[in-house]
Amino acid sequence: MAEMNVVLFGAGTMGRNHARIISSSPRANLVGIVDPFEKNGRAATDQFGGDWFPAAEEALKKADAVVVAASTEYHYDIAREILDAGVPVLIEKPICPSLEQTEEILGMAEKRGVPVQCGFLERYNAGVVAARQLIEDPVYVRAERHSPFWSRIKTGVSWDMLVHDADLISNLFGAQTPEKVSAELGFFHPESVEGAEDVIDMTLRFPGGGIASASASRIGQRKVRRLTVQSLGAMVEVDLLLRSVTKYKHSNIEVTDGSAGFRQMTEMEVPEVSGPEPLAAQFEHFADLVAGKIDMDEERRSILPAHRIIASALEQQ
Repeated sequence: MAEMNVVLFGAGTMGRNHARIISSSPRANLVGIVDPFEKNGRAATDQFGGDWFPAAEEALKKADAVVVAASTEYHYDIAREILDAGVPVLIEKPICPSLEQTEEILGMAEKRGVPVQCGFLERYNAGVVAARQLIEDPVYVRAERHSPFWSRIKTGVSWDMLVHDADLISNLFGAQTPEKVSAELGFFHPESVEGAEDVIDMTLRFPGGGIASASASRIGQRKVRRLTVQSLGAMVEVDLLLRSVTKYKHSNIEVTDGSAGFRQMTEMEVPEVSGPEPLAAQFEHFADLVAGKIDMDEERRSILPAHRIIASALEQQ
């Protein structure tokens, strides 16, 4: 299979993770990293290969595809330049830190016929992939995503963290747009950028009656990534950090020995979960998208529901 020449934007923490994946993929050749800071850019290229570029113009001439892992606040301008060059792009979530900018970028991609993928990494979590095979007709979903504070993140927790769970929840309910979105936001940390929320609790109601709740916090003292999906006949829990899945099914069994009452029993199913690292699985999906094996219109449309949910939640601050 022919290699595609990939340019990476951003040599920070997430950028280096992408560089590791790209440089180790048999389907890609990391031709360079664009970063305005030479020290960061050259350190990354020394480790993972390719050339350092201080700006996009020369790098895009050598690219068959681009991965954007720069800070969220720069996504809009970077994405416009890439789409103007007609190069397929994988952009770390969110596409942009506003629904209007995201819709504009996706509109540009549609007009130019350029494939775009959003870095919804949890879609490729092996625990999530395994859980989907066990879930039938969800009626209530609960997601928790908590972390300690990290001052380098400038956006609030909704765009930085909760957008992952908005994507998972929307997909569990058939990629529907919720009928109602309610949210409570908290602003607590003195180092947070003004207007950037540190905590959010969100509730969603979907057509057909399904409901979901999700919380994100960056003032937690440990990382929590948990998803619970309840159906009428079973409950599935996913630990997204451990990539583990447990299915519970409760039964009431009528006592037949002459005494009154019922005996209760809960069955537990713990499937063996295996699969590639989520970032590697996500890049494999991107390679298929660039190769035309995945419908670019369907991929593009799948990006909007989560962005719309987060925008609706933030309107209530």
